[in-house]
Amino acid sequence: MKSLLKISLVLLVIVLSSCGRRENGQLVGVLDRPAWRGINPFGMVYVPSGTLHIGPSDQDVSNTFVQRQKAISIQGFFMDDTEITNNEYRQFVYWVRDSLAHVYLDHYMETESGDELIDWEYEIDWEDETLEDLYYQGDDRFAGRKELDANKLVFEYEWYDWQKAAHDHGRSPRNTFIQRRKAKVYPDTLVWIRDFSYSYNEPMTRNYFWHPAFDDYPVVGIDWNMAMAFCYWRTKLWDTYAKTRGDGINTEDFRLPTEHEWEYAARGGHDLAPYPWGGYYVRNAKGCLLANFKPGRGNYPEDGGLYTVKADAYFPNDFGLYNMSGNVAEWTVTAYHENAYSFLHDLNPDIRYDAKDDDPEAYKRKVIRGGSWKDIAHYMQTGTRHWEYQDTTKSYIGFRCVLTFLGRSINDF
Repeated sequence: MKSLLKISLVLLVIVLSSCGRRENGQLVGVLDRPAWRGINPFGMVYVPSGTLHIGPSDQDVSNTFVQRQKAISIQGFFMDDTEITNNEYRQFVYWVRDSLAHVYLDHYMETESGDELIDWEYEIDWEDETLEDLYYQGDDRFAGRKELDANKLVFEYEWYDWQKAAHDHGRSPRNTFIQRRKAKVYPDTLVWIRDFSYSYNEPMTRNYFWHPAFDDYPVVGIDWNMAMAFCYWRTKLWDTYAKTRGDGINTEDFRLPTEHEWEYAARGGHDLAPYPWGGYYVRNAKGCLLANFKPGRGNYPEDGGLYTVKADAYFPNDFGLYNMSGNVAEWTVTAYHENAYSFLHDLNPDIRYDAKDDDPEAYKRKVIRGGSWKDIAHYMQTGTRHWEYQDTTKSYIGFRCVLTFLGRSINDF
C-alpha cells in the first residue's frame, strides 16, 4: 500500500512539473497564440479615433430639429479612399456568375471534413450547353444576342444580430440570431431612365456599368441590400486569402459605415467643417468648383461632369478620401430617425433596424450622406442628413466600405 502511494505521488509530481515546464510556474497566458501583424487593406485609408461635434454645419434653423448639436467619439477604422467603382463591383458580379457556372457544371471538391465546396481550379467552358439556362431564352432574347440573364445572379448573405443576442441573455439557441437574405447583385441600370421624367438617358443605361469608359466611375443602381451583400462577399474573399497564407485570423468584417463614422471621415479631421475641404464655399479662390454637384440653377457640366465623374476626381480631404461630397450619395448602415440625435449614445453612436420585406415603408429608411452629382450644394455639407428606402435603387447613390481598426492606434504597431 505504501509503495503504491509513493508511485502515485511520483506520478503527480511528474504531471505537475510537465504542466508548468513552459510557463516556469508563472501566469503568462497561452503561449501558442498566432502573431497578429495587423492589416493594411488595399485601396483604404486609416481614419484615427477621435471626437467631433455633430449637427448642422451652418445656421440652418429647420435642420436643428433633426440634427441637434452633440459631441461624440468614434473608434478608428479603415475606409475606402473612393466610392466602390463599376470595375470593383464587377469583380463581385463575375464571382457570382462564375460560382453559378461551376455549380451547373458540377465542379466540386470534397474537403477532409467531408464538405463539398466549389473547385475554382476548373476552367469554365462557356459554350457548354449545360449553361444555357443562365442566358435569356426564346422571346426574351434581343436581336439574337446571347446575353446573361441578370435575374439569375443572386447571392445569399448573412449577418449576426448582436443586439438581439445581447438582450436575449443566452435564453435562445444561437441560430435565432443568424439572419440570412438573398439579393440580386447586378446593378439596376434602368435607374438612369426611371429617375428622370422626359429626359434622354438611354445611353447611360446601355453603357454605364459595362463599358470600359466607366470602369473607374462609382457604381450606382445599388440598393442597400446589395451593398450589404457586397460587404459580406468582400469579407469572405479576404478570409479565404488569409487562410491560404496561413493567417486564419478574422480581421473584422468589411461593412457599410455608420452615419457618424461617415461624417467624421468626411470632415477630414476638422471639427465643424461644413465641407470635406474645410471651407465655407464650394469654389476655391480661382472660382473653380470643388465637387461634382448641381451648381446654380442647373449648370450640370460646370464642375467638369454632366453626370458622375471618376471616383478619384477632385482633391481628397485631409484623411485622403475622395468625393466625400458630391459625385454619388453613399449608403450607411444606420436606420433613419428624425429625432435620433436626441437619444443616441455619444460613443460610436449608431441605430440599426433590419427591416423585413413586409415592414411598413417608414421602417426601411436608411441614412445616405454626401449628396450627389444631381444635388444642390446644401446636400454637399458634411452635416446634412438624408435618407432613402433600403430596397430602392437610384442613379445617384453608391457606397464605400469600412473596416474597424483593432487596437488603439495604428501607431502602436
